[in-house]
Amino acid sequence: METNLASFIKDSRAGREADRILRKCVHCGLCTATCPTYQLLGDELDGPRGRIYMIKQVLEGVEPSLPTQLHLDRCLTCRSCETTCPSGVEYGRLLDIGREEIAKKVPRSAPQQILRKLLRSVIPYRTRFAPLLKLGQMMRPILPGPVKRKVPSRRSAGDWPAPRHRRSMLVLQGCVQPVIAPDINAAAARVLERLGVDLVAAPGGCCGAVSHHLDATEEAKQFMRSNIDAWWPHIEQGAEAIVMTASGCGAMVKEYAYVLQDDTRYAEKAARVSALTKDLSEVLAEQEDLRALVLPHRPKVAFHAPCTLQHGQQIKGVVEKILSDCGCELTPVADAHMCCGSAGTYSILQPTISEQLKKKKLSALETGRPECIATANIGCLTQLESGTDLPVKHWIELLAG
Repeated sequence: METNLASFIKDSRAGREADRILRKCVHCGLCTATCPTYQLLGDELDGPRGRIYMIKQVLEGVEPSLPTQLHLDRCLTCRSCETTCPSGVEYGRLLDIGREEIAKKVPRSAPQQILRKLLRSVIPYRTRFAPLLKLGQMMRPILPGPVKRKVPSRRSAGDWPAPRHRRSMLVLQGCVQPVIAPDINAAAARVLERLGVDLVAAPGGCCGAVSHHLDATEEAKQFMRSNIDAWWPHIEQGAEAIVMTASGCGAMVKEYAYVLQDDTRYAEKAARVSALTKDLSEVLAEQEDLRALVLPHRPKVAFHAPCTLQHGQQIKGVVEKILSDCGCELTPVADAHMCCGSAGTYSILQPTISEQLKKKKLSALETGRPECIATANIGCLTQLESGTDLPVKHWIELLAG
C-alpha cells in the first residue's frame, strides 16, 4: 500500500509506525472472513480492510467524520484479522493510532462523553465498582429478567493457601475480577500451590486497558506506571513471573513495554514487566508434571478461547491441552476464533452488536451439550453467563476442585 502521510503526523513515532504497518497491507481481504462485525453487518467499512483505508485517509490529511468514528468504534479490537493476515499487518496498533487521531478531531456527543467518562471513573476502581455491584446483587431478585441476567451472582473467594514454597509468582488482582469473581485468583493460588509455587496477590489496580480503549491514553499510562511502581519491589525480591488470570489484562500488560517505550523513567522497567508477564496457561504449560491436577471424574466442557488470548497474545490450544491432559472432555466449538461480543466496555457501548455475537457464540458452545462452559477472561465469563443457564467458569476453577 502506497502512503503519503500528512505533516502533522509524518515525522512522529506514531506516524512512522502507522506508515510501516500500512505498507504491509496488500488489500487481499482475507481478514474480512474472520471479522465479527463484517460477518454481521456485511459492510466493507465495518471490516479491517475498510477501517485500514479510513485510517490511512485520516493520517494523510482527510478530515474524519462522525461515520468514520462510528465504523472504528464498532471494531471490537478482537484482532482476529491479525491471526488471519498473511502479511503480518499489526491492525490493533494501527487502530489505536487512528482512534487517537480521530478523537482529537471529531467531538463526541455529550451523552457519549458522559458515558465514557463514567465507565472510566467507575470500572477501573474496585472501591467504586464494588458497592455498585453489591447494590445490583441485592436488587437482583426484583429486577426484570433481561436486566437481572446482566448482574453477576455473588461468588465467595474460597481459600488462599499460606505461602510455604521457595518459588513465588505475583498475580494481578486487577479491577473488576476480584469484585465479580474473587474465587478465580484463589483457585489459581490453590492449583499452583499443588505444583510447588506460592502465588502472591500483587498490589496495584487496573491494568490500564479500560482507559486505553476509551481514548484516554495518558490516563492509561498512569495506571501502568502505578502498577509498575507497586510490583517493582516484588520483582527485585525475585518473583519469577507476573501471572495473569484474565487474558484481557495479560494482553495489555504485555504491551507495557510498547506503550511506555518513550517514557525515560519507566521504559526499562516496563520492558522488564512485559517480559515477566505470563498468562496462567503459559505457567502451567511449563510445568513438567501435572498429575497432581488430574480430575477424578471426566467433566464435559466447552471452552471459549477469548480473543485476547488467541489473537492478542497468540496463545492457541494451550488451555485446551491442559484441560484434556487433566481429564476434561472438550466438546467441539464451531468458529472458535470468533468473538463473544464482550470486548471490555464494548457490550455497554455497542449493545446490539454485542448481543448478536453473544447469541452466536453461545449457540456454538452449547451444540456439544457440555456440562459447563469454561473461559479465560472475566469479561467473556460475565458476557456468556448472562445468556445461558449452563455454569460458566474460569478454566482454572475446574482444576482447583
